Amino acid sequence: MTFFLSFFLPLVFWGCFALLAHSYVFYPLLLALLARGKTLPPDRFGNDDELPELAVLMAVYNEEAVLGETLDSILASEYPPEKMHIWIGSDGSTDRSDAIVRSCRERHPNLRLTVFGGRNGKIRIINQLAAEAAERFADPDSALFVLCDANVVWTPTLARRLAGHFKRREVGLVGAAVMDKIRRHAGIGDAEETYIGRENLVKYREGVLWGNVMGAFGACYAMRASLFSPVPTHHIVDDFYLTLQCLENGSRAIVDLEAVCHEAVSTEIREEFRRKSRIATGNFQNFQRFRRFLRPWNSNFATFFAFWSHKGLRWFGPFLLLGMMVAAAGLAWFSPFYLLAAIGLAGSFGLAGLDAWLNRREGGRHVKLFRFIRYFYSMNAALFLGFVRYCKGPGTSVWEPTKREGVPASDGPAGSPRPDQAPRPARR
Repeated sequence: MTFFLSFFLPLVFWGCFALLAHSYVFYPLLLALLARGKTLPPDRFGNDDELPELAVLMAVYNEEAVLGETLDSILASEYPPEKMHIWIGSDGSTDRSDAIVRSCRERHPNLRLTVFGGRNGKIRIINQLAAEAAERFADPDSALFVLCDANVVWTPTLARRLAGHFKRREVGLVGAAVMDKIRRHAGIGDAEETYIGRENLVKYREGVLWGNVMGAFGACYAMRASLFSPVPTHHIVDDFYLTLQCLENGSRAIVDLEAVCHEAVSTEIREEFRRKSRIATGNFQNFQRFRRFLRPWNSNFATFFAFWSHKGLRWFGPFLLLGMMVAAAGLAWFSPFYLLAAIGLAGSFGLAGLDAWLNRREGGRHVKLFRFIRYFYSMNAALFLGFVRYCKGPGTSVWEPTKREGVPASDGPAGSPRPDQAPRPARR
């Protein structure tokens, strides 16, 4: 018992604390220090003749509220229109999404719409669109895919910025910098915006230092078409899968902070919890798939270090938090310090609960610090739920659009997910 109290429990407490602090605080600070004064190499495609063909791949389900603005921004791109093809797969949309795409097709002859019967899921649709697009490239070895969500608004230079980096043959994937569309937020919008902005910087610095970004933002990124291989259809998260697959093949993945696109953040904590718990399930699927590659002797040390510092420790963060709480509670009877630590942890839960109570009051009042604490615990709870769902078995990539600030919710029916169903293109 003396050994347990004097050595094991303190080791658990401080070990869990150190790992969480490393992932959330020290790793970003280390990247900022190491990347100071460094930028991405300037060797890029310049004029229109050099730019490669690219195909925009987009899966859509009931996105009439945002799809028109997204397509308008893509069609306004400064990329040579004869080199840009747009492939859209509608996953059984029941709103006006298909009609919006058809109206935009009149302005861009290289835009194609495939309407899939029933619900197939994003990954099945993207896999099929990629196979069809690859057959149309004049030079498949240099061609690019740009994977884009239906609610992402492009800046005019986005495609050119993304494509420019592929002049370096070692570059296999380039992620865009996702910026918020709205500056003043309700709900958890401020916390989500802060998280996305911080992630943009962390990913950019990983690319500058080592060329191994730990997952491009799925909202918009480009990759060599020759590196794309179909994502397993039982997987949920395709962006991290394709990024790690790129690194596993020996190519580099980077983020360009000047390749900007805009996406409205979620402001409802329940919506963000649902989205992040689903992503967490997919993250654990990807960890299972790439676990051998992520060992230091099977990849370079930078990839191993970046993964565990940026992603792995966060994915297992709920268990680290639980370890800290149990150790502090066990030691609280014997040490004033650990008593204060236990009270502090319990108090932080209380502040998160207080934020929820304030949010239910008229006007949605909140204290910013309380909101960030609630956001942190909620997202760790989503990770834990995602892990539980992963343990229960494979999921499906069938999805519902997330409610975001300034975007009305779609009221189309969800349909029934069918994980064993192959994509069924009904009409073009």
